Amino acid sequence: MKKHFWSTLILAVFAFPSLAQDIPSGPYDLQTAINIALENNLTLKRSELNQLSNEATLMQNRGARLPTLSTGASSGFRWGRSINPVTNLFETARIGNVNLSANSNVTLFAGSRVNNNVNQSKANLEAGLYNIEATRNDITLNIINLFVNVVFNREQVNIAENQLATSKEQLDRTSKLVAAGSLPLADQYDLQAQNATNELEVINSLNNLRISKLNLSQAMQIPFTDDFQVVEPEFVINDHLMATETPAAIFNTAVEIMPEIKLAQANVESAGYGVKVAKGAYLPTLGLGANLFSNYVDRVFGTERPGFGTQIENNLSQSMNLNLSIPIFSQFNNKAAVQRARVQQQISEVAEIEAKNTLRQDIETAYTSALAAEQSYQANLIRLKATEESFRIAQQRLNAGAINSVDFQVAQNNLFNTQADLLNAKYTYIFRVKVLDFYLGNPINLN
Repeated sequence: MKKHFWSTLILAVFAFPSLAQDIPSGPYDLQTAINIALENNLTLKRSELNQLSNEATLMQNRGARLPTLSTGASSGFRWGRSINPVTNLFETARIGNVNLSANSNVTLFAGSRVNNNVNQSKANLEAGLYNIEATRNDITLNIINLFVNVVFNREQVNIAENQLATSKEQLDRTSKLVAAGSLPLADQYDLQAQNATNELEVINSLNNLRISKLNLSQAMQIPFTDDFQVVEPEFVINDHLMATETPAAIFNTAVEIMPEIKLAQANVESAGYGVKVAKGAYLPTLGLGANLFSNYVDRVFGTERPGFGTQIENNLSQSMNLNLSIPIFSQFNNKAAVQRARVQQQISEVAEIEAKNTLRQDIETAYTSALAAEQSYQANLIRLKATEESFRIAQQRLNAGAINSVDFQVAQNNLFNTQADLLNAKYTYIFRVKVLDFYLGNPINLN
């Protein structure tokens, strides 16, 4: 699973420059919108790149357990009086030399700092995975909310257009009656004003729809065009839509599965290892070193000069040593490092409590909002039936001349407001229920 994750992540990173080249054409269903947003979101890309950095840090800290190995060579000339490195005699001449060396060092004990650094890196890597998952969840919830807003505003447009069509119909009829002398001119003016108001409501609802589409397209990180469309899902509201669990039960489930909580817990674990690393500086450090050295000179004392290979072999020297370092006084650097590490641990513990409190509050808010929206939806269903009947009767009475245009406008506005309230309650209810499903770990869809 981990190998699959990293291979997928690396492919995503290298494919990043071409993300905008393969955007599916609309209309977009919810899952497609989510997938595009996840693919294009720069915050998510940044989290994935940070995770690659965390992986490199873990590799580096694991490597501290292994010996170092380095080789080197140097070549040069000396003039004047100097010691011949082969004969150890003073000579006044030009001496050319080649020096070869190799050395290796390994840490045998460092107050467990090596192991604790490795464990801290593992915790940071785990935290990075949870951070990526949390970022993906935030993006998904945001897209769902924006997607629902588009569908909501599109239905608002339908309501406003129906209202306008009704007011136009009544205006046409009233204009004819006024022309025939059956109704006063004031009634026509009243309906003209109402018709203008309804036209403005259509314009406002269309603007709201356009803004909601713009918000969704920007969250998907794609260019916005006027033909941007979404596929409206089939919303079904029934008695089983609302979660039966209490907010406390939902929280108990969510706290075990939400990446935000696991992220905070991993940070606490990392900070704990940070304290151990800082304390390790008080303990001695023991290391083992080994060295090889040989050299060649182009001038030797006497008449015969051995060849390069012979000199390298003859001059080969080896050494091995143990290095022990015991900290006695570090100008309070170690003490300050431990204090900072402990403070960071406490900050991480506070952040974990804060994450749980935020999660609990979000669940309580979503549950309360969903419950209120459900009650409002049911109440507005009953109210809608009454206002529809009242509006139907008002139309009949207006046609019969039993009421004036002002009374008709009141009935019409009541119907419009009820339809809008019902629509608002419906989509608030649907979104909040989906949020609760999300906290329960259920798949999120709008059907």
